[in-house]
Amino acid sequence: MVSTAPISASKNDNAEPTVHLTVSQAVVKFLANQFVERDGVRTKFFAGAFGIFGHGNVAGLGQALLQAEIDAVEAGTEPDLPYVLGRNEQAMVHSAVAYARQKDRLQAWAVTASVGPGSTNMLTGAALATINRLPVLLLPADTFATRASAPVLQELELPSSGDVTVNDAFKPLSRYFDRVWRPEQLPSALLGAMRVLTDPVETGAATVAIPQDVQAEAFDWPESLFAPRTWHMARPVPEKSAVERAAEVIRSARKPLIVAGGGVIYSRATDALASFCAATGIPVGQSQAGKGSLPYDHPQSVGAVGSTGTTAANALATEADVVIGIGTRYSDFTTASRTAFTNPDVKFVNINVASIDSVKQGGVSVVADARESLDALAEALGDFTVSDDYRSRVAELAQAWDDTVTSVYAIEDSSAPLNQNQVIGLANTLSDPRDVVVCAAGSMPGDLHKLWRTRDAKGYHVEYGFSCMGYEVAGGIGAKMAEPDRDVFILVGDGSYLMMATELVTAVQEGVKVIMILVQNHGFASIGSLSESLGSQRFGTDYRYRSDDGASEATGLWKGRLDGGILPVDLAANAASLGVDVVRVNNGSEFTDAVKAAKASETSTVIHVETDPLIAAPDSESWWDVPVSATSTLESTRTAYETYQTWKKIQRPFLRPSEH
Repeated sequence: MVSTAPISASKNDNAEPTVHLTVSQAVVKFLANQFVERDGVRTKFFAGAFGIFGHGNVAGLGQALLQAEIDAVEAGTEPDLPYVLGRNEQAMVHSAVAYARQKDRLQAWAVTASVGPGSTNMLTGAALATINRLPVLLLPADTFATRASAPVLQELELPSSGDVTVNDAFKPLSRYFDRVWRPEQLPSALLGAMRVLTDPVETGAATVAIPQDVQAEAFDWPESLFAPRTWHMARPVPEKSAVERAAEVIRSARKPLIVAGGGVIYSRATDALASFCAATGIPVGQSQAGKGSLPYDHPQSVGAVGSTGTTAANALATEADVVIGIGTRYSDFTTASRTAFTNPDVKFVNINVASIDSVKQGGVSVVADARESLDALAEALGDFTVSDDYRSRVAELAQAWDDTVTSVYAIEDSSAPLNQNQVIGLANTLSDPRDVVVCAAGSMPGDLHKLWRTRDAKGYHVEYGFSCMGYEVAGGIGAKMAEPDRDVFILVGDGSYLMMATELVTAVQEGVKVIMILVQNHGFASIGSLSESLGSQRFGTDYRYRSDDGASEATGLWKGRLDGGILPVDLAANAASLGVDVVRVNNGSEFTDAVKAAKASETSTVIHVETDPLIAAPDSESWWDVPVSATSTLESTRTAYETYQTWKKIQRPFLRPSEH
């Protein structure tokens, strides 16, 4: 029988005080007492727990969170682990991940779901967290450890293995995975998860699966398990010899370029980077995760680099004789599918806390914290600076791109319909410097990377490690919860909105104010454009009725192509039904009024605007490797394949020998 006795203290045979709790109650109590420290600042690590309850966790973690909440209310205090009800398990993970990103990985959330589909719905979120290296603790419910009730509803039965459940799918997607078959296993599982969650190199999704019967089982726990525990997040310093090697390579450069990644921001090395590049004159291109590491108007900022980059950064990347990667993992987009750095004599200096990223391009590897490395490198370089001619070229390229942005932001007729470039321009101009823009998938992230004028290190929040459609609403909520004093602008297309808009209900429930700009272009604008460039004629990317052309009445299986009239989908009405304020706008004047009203409001607002998906952002003069059909009867595909082959001739691996 499961014990329902209140918490009490006793002694075990070793005379160590114990506490009688269920496994779930022990989890909640443990998580509430975890702290992190960096640079002398101590922070409570877990901000709370998201959860959707079902038969796998309602009587376990659900009961434990309820009990903790009631105990706090009776004591007149805030719950140690506040609970938030989400509407979709995947979305809850997205909110948790966005929160951790906005907090520079110094705080995280736990997320619990029921056994079966509730838990496996979190798989996409686990992949996103691990790929982006952002901490989240997943607590999926599992099938009965005793198997007394097996096979139970939603249980996976493999003839070859009796101990495999659907939660084993989390293993390749998690940085840490454990399953608690017995209460005695819980301490090591939780400590193992905390080790990973607080490690800037290893962090990602940490998954601890707990069978539903074990969740409700009582046990006598050592009191020491629940003592406040502080995890120290170190700043690894660079080896002196590595700094000297890096400095020697940089001193040899005539046209150096810094590629700043997310590690600069997570390390809070933005001031160090600004000082370093101002002193040396070295320009800085920024990855998606690194955008904001310099404000857009810093003299050495040349904006986004790579496939979705600016013409300024990409021109300098092509010429660079030394590329200094700081906190970047050199993703496919950042390197323009390995066509960005084409100087035959290019050398690399790679500064990263993760050794796996420090060796990706060959060259000098500096495995250390970004801020510590920049300070050490600045001292080693002394009075090194680039030439006046190079400074002038950097300034000219940056100004030319800024003029381009200004031109596409421009609205000649405030009563005319808007295109996506103008929507971005208005949102950027009307937002405050500390406001946050959130996006994840579609054409918007690439356009934002090029066009958004970032003024604050935390003002740009685009999830592009996994580029997960549906992240936007949940991610925006997480970002706002992390920093309530900033307005959060969620920019989302209709395709991504339809994937996961339900968390607007959570925003209403929690009183979390976000401003969503919902761009309606009746389909997948990004993939439509990509499809067209690859010779696939935007096939399957528009939201349309089937036409009668080519329909086969004989079989009744094919009713024609998806090229009929536009579907009568009313996303504004959908958003309004979820409880938020909705404003429909048709032009720049109405858009401006709507944003001003939304910023003044205390509740969430959705601004619905239709745009033309055929008006693209300015070209990056760069490339992204997406294979084209090598043979086809379509002229469009054959033409695209010829272009593809031209770029493939430029592509090459950067496996330079290490210096010295």
